[in-house]
Amino acid sequence: MKDNVVIIGITPLTELIFNEEFPELKKISIKPYNITYSKFLPLSLKLLIDAPRILSVIWREHQQLKTIINDYGVNVVISDNRFGLYNKSVESIYITHQLNIKAGLFSGLANTIHHSFIKQFNEVWIPDIENREESLAGELSYTKTLFYGRYIGAQSRLKRPLDIKQEFDYLFLISGPEPTRTSFEKDLLHLAEQYSNKKVAVVRGSKQPAQINFPKNCSFFNMPTALELSGLILSSRTIICRSGYSTLMDLYALNHQDVILVPTPGQKEQEYLADYWQANKSARYVKQKDLKRLKL
Repeated sequence: MKDNVVIIGITPLTELIFNEEFPELKKISIKPYNITYSKFLPLSLKLLIDAPRILSVIWREHQQLKTIINDYGVNVVISDNRFGLYNKSVESIYITHQLNIKAGLFSGLANTIHHSFIKQFNEVWIPDIENREESLAGELSYTKTLFYGRYIGAQSRLKRPLDIKQEFDYLFLISGPEPTRTSFEKDLLHLAEQYSNKKVAVVRGSKQPAQINFPKNCSFFNMPTALELSGLILSSRTIICRSGYSTLMDLYALNHQDVILVPTPGQKEQEYLADYWQANKSARYVKQKDLKRLKL
């Protein structure tokens, strides 16, 4: 296995992380899906409107993969939630925790479409714990209609540093596509202003300039490395963040349990995960509209 050659498909959003974590590996640019959220529409409806454009990207990535396989002699493809990255001539593996999509009234349609793509792959890897009592994703990662999935446990690039002392009262982990990332940032910074006696670290998840001045009690970090992010999480008493699944796996890997989850408004998956973690993992669920009333 050590003699295998690994090629990574990257987008502008993932390029920085992969260059930092795997500088020695070859990388090929793949067009991003560029999924954006709406201030007014639920994500499921926004995706339905964007479906023609997204399907075009899926078709293009499927065609690009044929060229990559021919040019580099690829024999295994691992797709992280990229619907078009499969090919019948090679072993094609799909990674997802969403075997049971939560999309409100569109859940049935969303699952039918998603499963039709999944069935093009030879195998499904599920980044969750098979024992349902220990599951991180709850109902999302279980389904009766697919029988060739393999649970591979929680996955995270973060690791616990050897020596960490508490430095911050709160860590604001800001993530996600625009415009909801910026609105979340503004709400959290307004909250920090009200509690000037609290020491706050802010991971912005963006290289773009902030649209609001940072309160004096805040230390900000745009795109910290894995080691830096691990240190920030473990040196903070309480984490306030979105309930995206990658973030939850990171917190699980570091065994950080004092967490306030603020799902992206209209994002049914994040709302479900926040509710599930409040019921099963000792997290607190706070809606973004209620942040102004949150007491730190």
